[in-house]
Amino acid sequence: MSPPLSHIFVLMLENRSFDHMLGFSGIVGTDAVTGRRRSVNGLTGSEANQYQGRTYPVSHPADSAMAADPGHEFTDTVEQLCGPTATYPPSGSYPPINNSGFVADYAAHVRSNAGAIMKCFSPDQLPVLTKLASTFAVCDSWFASIPGPTFPNRFFACGASSGGLDHSPTSWELFTWETVSGFQLPHGSIFDALGAKFGSGWRIYAGDNLPMATALKNIHHANVTPYASFANDVANANYPWLYTWIEPNYGDVPGGTYKGGNSQHPLDGVTAGEALIKSTYEAIRNSPHWATALLIITWDEHGGFYDHVIPPRAVPPGDTQPGSKYNQFGFTFAQYGVRVPAVVVSPLIPPNVVDGRLYDHATIPATVEAAFGIKPLTARDAAANTVLPLLSLTQPRDCPKRLPTPVPLEAPRVRQLMPRPTDTVNSGNLPGVLLAAARLDQELSPPSEVQAILAKVQSIQTREDAQRYLDEVNSKAEAEKADEQARFRLLRRKPRKRSTKKNAT
Repeated sequence: MSPPLSHIFVLMLENRSFDHMLGFSGIVGTDAVTGRRRSVNGLTGSEANQYQGRTYPVSHPADSAMAADPGHEFTDTVEQLCGPTATYPPSGSYPPINNSGFVADYAAHVRSNAGAIMKCFSPDQLPVLTKLASTFAVCDSWFASIPGPTFPNRFFACGASSGGLDHSPTSWELFTWETVSGFQLPHGSIFDALGAKFGSGWRIYAGDNLPMATALKNIHHANVTPYASFANDVANANYPWLYTWIEPNYGDVPGGTYKGGNSQHPLDGVTAGEALIKSTYEAIRNSPHWATALLIITWDEHGGFYDHVIPPRAVPPGDTQPGSKYNQFGFTFAQYGVRVPAVVVSPLIPPNVVDGRLYDHATIPATVEAAFGIKPLTARDAAANTVLPLLSLTQPRDCPKRLPTPVPLEAPRVRQLMPRPTDTVNSGNLPGVLLAAARLDQELSPPSEVQAILAKVQSIQTREDAQRYLDEVNSKAEAEKADEQARFRLLRRKPRKRSTKKNAT
């Protein structure tokens, strides 16, 4: 019997499909269920899409960054999975899936070279991910929780539900629905459940001041620690958090370039994200907690990239109905999204495992619940497989202390299409980031300023406006950090000893 887990860590990156990252990895390992040797469910090279009479096969290597952000909203994903003429009937069944529309959809977002969406990475381009996937357990049937964008999928990872949200909400929707209180899931999040049972039990580490999890109600910025502190914190023998959620730096979100981040967003490339994976693994591997720790690394959704596996039907969470508050397309949540990469890391996992059991992001809360004795939040996590059966060794095995160095990839030779500063803020991740910023602004300001903050955010119309506001909030946050550090140094300063000599008379 394996030792009980002491800590679960999750790192979730951005917008990549399984085939795009690992389809040409060539990994061969031991099947987690049968014990037989098999290849990962990847690509043969014959997979293709047709568009305007031309065949676009999968190929490798991949470009380091894309010319334009591939579509991954709900309607984009319907086209990618079901073909250019497909539509989703509100409250109905998802159309038949044949994975035929990836090139056609990307052609609507880019001026030329629509076939780039079929390009996949070679293993030598991703040495960190490839090493982890071949050393521990790679899951080749892990799907996004909905066939759609970032926010609902990240909410599923946090609460086995998106509360009915089936699209990227606009700023108007968010601040009409939630003001600055945060997005409320009907049965709360895994953070709420851990807090209810253990009083706390969790911590968020983030690469910037505005992690997306802080858009959820009851998650405050006081619960967020800069990722720069992670390695030192986890090296402490008394690291107290049962569950640690790690978010990357998303880079230039208001400008729509995502540059300077390490989330692996398609416009920014993968190298900095490889470095983030490496540093996260090495911090845990070389900590006192390694023997009883579990690390899950996955991506929130497919980002518009091709994958050849047809996503199966899903168990709806059962906490909302089509047409409810956040439900724009009448989605029933009875369909998984596109397959994404997932690697499960622990010294209690035998080497080189390939796991084909069905997973989605609800597996994350389901695993936390099973490990720490918490009841399921929704019907989705109640039905979800956990990754705990992978931890089949009775004693920790020897594992690499260091991972390979990430490979700098050559920049694409195409001009990237970026939003203009005057473009609207009501698309993609920016509205959710603005909600996180407004919540941080509220926490850093006197209660009397809450309505003024809400009015300021609701007045933001352009990306340029958003950039100014985010700069303002980040400046407040950095000033607050500087004040906290000064107070901490003052408290640590030893008081001077008082002289016992009497004054001369």
